[in-house]
Amino acid sequence: MITLYHCMSARSFRPLWMLEELGMPYELVMLPFPPRALQRTYLDVNPLGTVPLMLDGDTRMTESAAICQYLCALSAPTPLQVERGEDDFGAYLNYLYFGEATLTFPQTLVLRYARFEPAHRQQPAVADDYAKWFLARLRTLEPLFSTHTYLCGGRFTAADVSVGYALLLAEHLGLTARFTPAVAAYWKRLQTRDGYLRALRAQEEAAVAQGVSTLPAPDAPADPVPVTA
Repeated sequence: MITLYHCMSARSFRPLWMLEELGMPYELVMLPFPPRALQRTYLDVNPLGTVPLMLDGDTRMTESAAICQYLCALSAPTPLQVERGEDDFGAYLNYLYFGEATLTFPQTLVLRYARFEPAHRQQPAVADDYAKWFLARLRTLEPLFSTHTYLCGGRFTAADVSVGYALLLAEHLGLTARFTPAVAAYWKRLQTRDGYLRALRAQEEAAVAQGVSTLPAPDAPADPVPVTA
């Protein structure tokens, strides 16, 4: 069985959401945020100290977008991936990694300079600059969502999970009021999906059962060293 190490609403929410969309069995291990500071034994399992960590037999993966691609491959054929030979195959792969590399990365710097650094090291201007960077890149999707329901393939795919997590993080950062109209409508659509709602419930129930804080990772107490789990 797949084991997923997860912090509330951290990047590991991507594979959790995928597991629920695919209906795959899994064990969810909840960790306090940041795990490298608050659960030091986790470093014995994952020396990076970050989440996600997914274990599947001898397979170990720590990159959230890659885990989504892996889970789709295990479940193939599935409409949640766009296959080679489909017109949007390249767009699918691009958006799958766009969600992490282009949209989530600048938000981690907002977290660092607005929340995770000690007060005397916080940089509000830097945090605001990276928030604007994120929003500028997000706005490039506005024309697409003005005419399309989802990112590619004419259907919901793992690419929407990847980008959708970036929008969830933006909500925790208070940035959703600055979304453009079609992007905001897209985010509302994603939040109605059964798989998304099941993933929210799964992390909440597992956190309560395992005695871990149910605060989302961006709002949880952090150590003085910035962590982008």
